[in-house]
Amino acid sequence: MRLRGLPCSLVVAGALVLCATAAAGPPQVDARAVYVQDGTTGEVLYASQEHERVPIASITKLMTVLVTLQHARLDDVVVVSPEAAAIGESTIELHAGDRLTVRELLEGALIQSANDAAWALASYVGHGSVPRFVSMMNARARALGLRDTHFVRPDGLDAPGHVSSARDVTRLARIAMRRPIVRKIVRMRTASISGGRTLSTWNDLLGVYPGVIGVKTGHTSLAGWNEVAADRWHDMTLFATILGSPSRYQRDADLERLLTWARGQYRYLPVVSRGAAYATTSTAFGRGTVRLVAPRSVYRAVRLADPVVQRTVVDRTASLPVERGDRLGEVALYQHGRLLARSPLVAARSVSRPGVVSRVGWYVRKTVENVWGWVT
Repeated sequence: MRLRGLPCSLVVAGALVLCATAAAGPPQVDARAVYVQDGTTGEVLYASQEHERVPIASITKLMTVLVTLQHARLDDVVVVSPEAAAIGESTIELHAGDRLTVRELLEGALIQSANDAAWALASYVGHGSVPRFVSMMNARARALGLRDTHFVRPDGLDAPGHVSSARDVTRLARIAMRRPIVRKIVRMRTASISGGRTLSTWNDLLGVYPGVIGVKTGHTSLAGWNEVAADRWHDMTLFATILGSPSRYQRDADLERLLTWARGQYRYLPVVSRGAAYATTSTAFGRGTVRLVAPRSVYRAVRLADPVVQRTVVDRTASLPVERGDRLGEVALYQHGRLLARSPLVAARSVSRPGVVSRVGWYVRKTVENVWGWVT
């Protein structure tokens, strides 16, 4: 940032407490593992048994989708293999020889959690070898730092050694949600694809809990009822993961309570207030000081009871003339070292430049003061 006037000085205004005491502790959840994270900052809000290696059922399909997107185009046409068509349980009733695009199969895998769609993608990307595709899944898991994760199948059906953890599942969901196509698909409640197929989501929270934008559910007899949910709230995204809930109803109810509790850890506040003075600066020729104010308010979700540090950068002395609204500084606010907001600071009033006689008189006075200082 370039500012008018002489070299700038950095002013650290210290820690500001913008909010009140945090809400009560997290709700009790009936599950094998729980993980709640601020997806914007990465801060963990609550965790229980987050590294326990457990079956994750169809949440597996998030990795199937990520690997597919690495190696295939959305408009590629996939010919369904007999092996994929034979996969059972949750399906979209694919038949050997059916032709669907990669995008349609992604929708089948993510919206309706179709095992045959996941298997068809794995066979296509693995050039006919699903084990080769699974090796690609595990390589990607290692590259992403999913230390508790090992895949055996692309669909997530129960298999010995097919495990992950609440921490890894949440990280996987956060990474998958960086992909625009994934973000678009996982918030869809229904879709229509080739063959007159209508897809319906298994994610009960979509359209029920305002703010939920995905991500993936999963269920098998061994895994129980699982879900990693993403909740867009103001300028942040919260993630809540439940693995091994005893029932679909319990999973949904616990996720709603976790997300409500997580939202309660924050307040949506004006961290910069329009018209508030954040600093002052002197003007040349002794024409007084000028308050520097924010031209507009900036709202952010702020974690309760955590300090917010304010730093301002201003001109030491503003050259004249100064017009009201001139940018003479900047204020930035940080929490846990992360930038919350940044705003310019502008002059609250105008200050004219003095005439020649006044400027000469000011220089004479300053010279006399300096000489007198040396003598004394």
